[in-house]
Amino acid sequence: MVDDVRQALASVVTVPVTPFDGLGQVDGPAYSALVARMVAAGVGAVTPNGNTGEFYSLSLAELDRVVALTVESAGGAAVIAGVGHDTATAVRLATEAARLGAHGVMVHQPVHPYQSQEGWAGYHRAVAEAVPGLGVVCYVRSPLVTARALRDLVSACPNVVGVKYAVPDPVRFAELAAEVPEVAWVCGLAESWAPFYWPGGARGFTSGLAVIVPELSLDLLGRLQAGDLGGAMELWRLLKPIEDLRARHGNANNVSVLKEALAQLGLCGRDVRPPISPLPDSERDEVTAVLRSLRLPVGAA
Repeated sequence: MVDDVRQALASVVTVPVTPFDGLGQVDGPAYSALVARMVAAGVGAVTPNGNTGEFYSLSLAELDRVVALTVESAGGAAVIAGVGHDTATAVRLATEAARLGAHGVMVHQPVHPYQSQEGWAGYHRAVAEAVPGLGVVCYVRSPLVTARALRDLVSACPNVVGVKYAVPDPVRFAELAAEVPEVAWVCGLAESWAPFYWPGGARGFTSGLAVIVPELSLDLLGRLQAGDLGGAMELWRLLKPIEDLRARHGNANNVSVLKEALAQLGLCGRDVRPPISPLPDSERDEVTAVLRSLRLPVGAA
């Protein structure tokens, strides 16, 4: 499974939303349908419990349930479950993901005001050593993570096979990717940044947008793989408005825009949990306009 995860990272790595029902609980049928829809379109890697899945607002039981639902619904796609919180909780989530049948885990950037390079590596090493049969992906959101820390981690834990790099600095990314070629590098900033990380070595990118229209995310990857930069940028311009809307207010709209779009398409509810909030009517209208620009059937909900 370690090699399966490494290979799956050279693709569109989708991060689905977690729908909620009318009682505020995880809507299992809606979630499973979203995953199955993406996989049917050709998606080969799914990350349940990512930030777009509202990881930090889900209980441990809900996090486990989302992984189980993903494994059941993902067909042949690689399931790379998000894990995190304190070290013991991250280890517990990883071992449970392994038991449920996940192929790998994506370790969220540690949430702590004080971090050393050795401590960062130790956190990830604890998770990787707990699940030696699973591929482990580091989610790097801090520019302070160094090549030395990554090399030390990879040297100690051969099942660390990838880095999801989400620092908006393509030059630094290219430097790190060249210094640590042992792992698969993924653009963790989705379609907006994927064309600019491709020359530096990112052969895959994460995507929340793919939960709405997976065909276009896969098309972007295909154009990059074919060396069609002009075509990739043409598609980038088409997708940029919805990604800009998601990034508004310091990324506060990230999940709300996706759920609003899915609600308008009749695929799941628009409810989110605090500290996220639903979109105001004016921005709902903007989502409608974007969906129409992508020729999607708006108005189902």
